[in-house]
Amino acid sequence: MARRSLSPDMEPFSAISASKRQTATGVKDFLSYLRSLLLTNNLIYLYTAFMGTLSLAGSLFDSRGRWQHACARFWSRLILKTSGVQVRVEGLEHVDPHAPAIFCVNHQSSMDIPVLLVSLPFQFRFLAKRSLFRYPFLGWHLRRSGHVAVYRDRPGEARKSLEEAVRKIREGYPVVVFPEGGRSRTGEILPFKAGAFHLAVRSGVRVVPITLNGTMAVLKPDTVHIRPGRVEMVVHAAVPTAGLASEDVRELAARVRNQVLSRFRQPAR
Repeated sequence: MARRSLSPDMEPFSAISASKRQTATGVKDFLSYLRSLLLTNNLIYLYTAFMGTLSLAGSLFDSRGRWQHACARFWSRLILKTSGVQVRVEGLEHVDPHAPAIFCVNHQSSMDIPVLLVSLPFQFRFLAKRSLFRYPFLGWHLRRSGHVAVYRDRPGEARKSLEEAVRKIREGYPVVVFPEGGRSRTGEILPFKAGAFHLAVRSGVRVVPITLNGTMAVLKPDTVHIRPGRVEMVVHAAVPTAGLASEDVRELAARVRNQVLSRFRQPAR
């Protein structure tokens, strides 16, 4: 059946309708930004201060970090609920909570952290950039909970952080790493840096790739506009590292990145 074209008389009405839709979208986006600025972000600051204080208090009595991790998970649930973010999880059957592993995750948003804390059903440690440890409450929680600061600009400190991460893994703690080294600003998955894979080879533990989709849509980097939405976490089959040496690190990184890319959906711009 042939598609009917608009008559010349109808074209002005079509343009007016499109203009109205564009105006309605702009108003909706402005109201969403206003809600985020005045309500959502202020509530998140409140959650961070309150749960951070509880975490610090509990750390005086819990040297294993169970209390601190429970506080972090509850903090994350509050953030996702307040932000209107829903998470779909796939592939948890690939996770053995009793076996140490390194989880390599693509990184596109600050929302990635609460998504991981809520969705991974076991206690773990982040390998996080050093600047996060400077923030009040959040940084204090990270330090007292045993998360590992990464020093990228000082080779000596970087080696120490690697040694600390190896020790955490050998103590039985899974470690979560963002191997891109920071959040992507383009929506593309950046090249994976070698550090996480040297850590995996040196520790002899499995690498579990994780793909996150949709987190940039709910919170873009360098903004405070949090939008409601659906995100997805896909856990892939583990990649073994037994028998690998330092010369295999580049190939291991490429294999893990390809698995992450296999389920990645490019964010709309």
